[in-house]
This record gives sequence, structure tokens and C-alpha cells, in this order.
Amino acid sequence: MVVIALIGLLTALVAGGSVALLRDHPASGEEMLRSAMTQSRREAVTSLQEVRLSYDAKARCFLLSRGGGLRKLPVEVKGELQVEFLPATTGNAMLLGGNMVETEKLAHVSFFPDGACSPFRAQIRTGGPARIMSFDPWTCAEVTEAKP
Repeated sequence: MVVIALIGLLTALVAGGSVALLRDHPASGEEMLRSAMTQSRREAVTSLQEVRLSYDAKARCFLLSRGGGLRKLPVEVKGELQVEFLPATTGNAMLLGGNMVETEKLAHVSFFPDGACSPFRAQIRTGGPARIMSFDPWTCAEVTEAKP
């Protein structure tokens, strides 16, 4: 039994390490956001409590808060990363360094025990133009725009 457990443990380590080795690019801000959202949603569903997700730019981590507890998810993106949560509808925007940036922000996004989340968009900046991602509040999946 011990041998089987060790084989299982080694297999898990090799499989996890091979994924990291096969990745030919560092994690992006979008991937880190999706990972934090997945963990927030999973925690809300399994704990049957609301989980609030926010981003701390100074500490470079996502914060998951639930029932007085706080968990930090460090960001593993090289270089600058700013993640801001925005209302679901387009709000105020301004031109900043030649890039259109939205200025109305949400302090956090809520994930609920039924698997839904509060309606929101996310603005991600990595030194270049801001990228705005929209999310469906029922499935928490990214909403893509139809191209003509």
C-alpha cells in the first residue's frame, strides 16, 4: 500500500511539473484572474457562503474573503499588473497615456453559493493598453463579443 501511495504521489508531482515545463510563456493577467475567479466560485459553492474577490496591487495578490477569513492568492505575472473590477455597464472613462481607461470601479466582486457572481467587468493593464473582459453573472464565464 505504501508503494502504491508513493507511486501516486510521484505521478502527481511529475504531471504537475510537466505542465509548468510545457508552458512556453509566463502566466498572463487574464489567466491569473480566471484562476482567482475559479477558486472564489469553488470556495463559495463548497462552503455555502458568499466569497468576495478583490485585488491588492501593492501586495500583488488576489484576496478572497469569506466569513471574516481572508486568503491571499499571489500573482505570478512578470512585470506590472493592475486588475480593476468595473460595473457591468459601461461607466465613466478617460484618456490616460493615450489609452482609454474606465474610472468607475468596484471594491470587490461577490461569488455566491449557487455558483453565480455579481455582474461585473474586469479591466486589466500590464503596461500597454487596458483590456476589458466582461463576465456572465450566472455562469461566471467570460462573454466574448461576436465579430462581424
